[in-house]
Parts: sequence; C-alpha cells; structure tokens
Amino acid sequence: MNKLTCLHERHCGLGAQMSPFAGYDMPIEYEGLDAEHLAVRTKAGLFDVSHMGEVDIDGPDAVRFVNHIFTGDISELPTGHAVYGMMTNELGGVVDDLLVYRKGADSFMLVINAANIDKDIEWIRRHAGAFHVEVRDRCADFGQLALQGPDSEAVMKAALGIDGSDLGFYTFKSLDDGTIVSRTGYTGEDGFEIYASPAVIVAMWDKLMAAGVKPCGLGCRDTLRFEAGLPLYGDELTDDITPLEAGLGMFVSLDKPGGFIGCEALKKQKAEGLRRKLVGLAIEGGATARHGFEVLDLDGAVIGHVTTGYNSLTLGKNIAMALVDARYASLGTALQVRIRRRTVAAEVVKKRFYTPNYKK
Repeated sequence: MNKLTCLHERHCGLGAQMSPFAGYDMPIEYEGLDAEHLAVRTKAGLFDVSHMGEVDIDGPDAVRFVNHIFTGDISELPTGHAVYGMMTNELGGVVDDLLVYRKGADSFMLVINAANIDKDIEWIRRHAGAFHVEVRDRCADFGQLALQGPDSEAVMKAALGIDGSDLGFYTFKSLDDGTIVSRTGYTGEDGFEIYASPAVIVAMWDKLMAAGVKPCGLGCRDTLRFEAGLPLYGDELTDDITPLEAGLGMFVSLDKPGGFIGCEALKKQKAEGLRRKLVGLAIEGGATARHGFEVLDLDGAVIGHVTTGYNSLTLGKNIAMALVDARYASLGTALQVRIRRRTVAAEVVKKRFYTPNYKK
C-alpha cells in the first residue's frame, strides 16, 4: 500500500494522473507534461514534494557530526543558509544527495530524497553514536511545497502574504508558526520551497490554486531538473557512482579538517584519475534515449549507458546524460547510442543544457 501525502485528495480532485513513486502515490501530471513544464519556465508552477524527508540534527557535536557524514564543509555555513551536497559510503559511492539547512549554531535540518528516507535515517543514526547529537525524524511533521518559476516571488506574496524578496539563493527563514521558506529548487528557475505542518500546506495549496497557479507533477519536475543538468538519485547518482564521476566535485571538500565518510576513497580516485564521467549528449534525429540504453564508440564497443534522456521541450531536440568511459568524455566526441534495434549518432556536449535563472 503506497503512502499518501497530505495533498492526495487535492490531486485526485484535480484529475491528476497518479502513479507510485518512492513508496508514495504521487501526481505525474495534471493538464499535461508540456504545459506544466512551460508554466515553470515562463510563469510559475506548484509541486507537492511532501514525500521528501526531513531530519533534524541538534546538539553540541552537531557541526562535527554533519561534517563527518556530509561531503561539504558546513563549519562556516551561516545560520539561515542552506547548502547542497552528498553523503557517501566508505568506497565513495553516494548514499544520497541532500540539502543541509543551518538553523542555529548547533542545529541543522537535512532534507533527503523520498526513496532513501529509511536507508538514510538508518545510516545517520548508525554513525551518530560517537557524537553528542540528537537525531530526529521529522518526516511526519512536515508537508512541503515547491513554488517554482520566474513569477514565484510575486505569486507567493500575493497569494500567501509571504515576502521572499529578502531571501537570496540558498537562504531561508522561519515564520512565526514554524513554517520554513527557502529560496531553493530543482527546476533551474527561481523559486521557493515551503515546509510546514500538513494542515498549513493544504491551506497554502488551496490559496495558490485559487490564485491560478498551475499544479505540476513529477513528470515535468524530472524534465526541468534534467535540462538544468541537475542529478536525480537512482539515475546520475547511486551507491556505485561517486560525486567525482558525476561531475559534482565542487560539492566535495576533500581537504576539510577531519574529512568525512568516503573521503579517503575519493582522494584516491581523484589521484588515480577517473575511469568514468557523466557527460551530456546531443542525439541526432527524433529518437529518444532512455535510462539504461547503451552508449557505443564509433566501432560499436559499449563504453557506457544513458542515465536520463528526453526530447527537450525547451531546446526542441533530443538530449541525454550518460555515464561513459572517461576516454570518451571530451566535448565534441562523436559517439553512438543504441535505441532499441538501431544505433543513432550522438555528440558529447555540456550536461547543463539549459542556463538556470536563479536569483543571484
């Protein structure tokens, strides 16, 4: 039996196409993927992301502990700021990618992926024993909305009375009722994520729907993040793919004092040179490459696989991300992709296909 978010009845009432995702019954699309995708790129769209997980880390060793399990260095992260990074295993593979919010000197909130909630919380608690911290599962306490698009700031103020103009990119604030509003997102556009009690989230959803904001499903959430070159756990990141292979080395602090779980393995990998790299592909013709499709060199040898592929609505062409042999990762390299029973020409390009429009 799939879990339901606090907005499940609202989705069904809008006639959303529902589907299982990460153990939840989630909306995939309402009006249609194309219309929802374009709404976020040009105006604003609203996502139910209440399936995401929240974990609080508090205590005198909170900074030291979060640094121990997180690839980034949060020791100097100011209160009211958030940062993206990963938890890695002892071999350097990614346990999960996540956001860390600093709520106070010794207080943090970790936002983790829905599919990994149980695994992540077990991992965090298993490694907390040597630290003076309290680990609290807050998943049931929060619903979460993602309001994304160039009009999101104006829409949030008009419909909800929340002024986001004081928030810079990757900063957040807490309201009097405990609601957390952050200027973050997963679409390549300006936007906000709102964490609040389930009852408050339902009321906010209703106000935003009354204001004419387009509801958006997980279908366009995936196409939007993909165009902006953002990874999805299970596709571009897994327990067997390292942050360095995924091109996320900027979020890995290999030299921070004390290191982190997996640090030594990643140092070794960097010193020896990467054997695999995540690349972008521009694919000729009208065929779309899907996750798992084989990538070939010009002689027909398999040198990698597609992690995500779509016919980009914004760009009007077929593109993909793929994990390939590092020898074939240079921009401009000619490759092939096996799409069902035929091979199609492809070229290595930058994997950020769309330039994000974040507030600076």
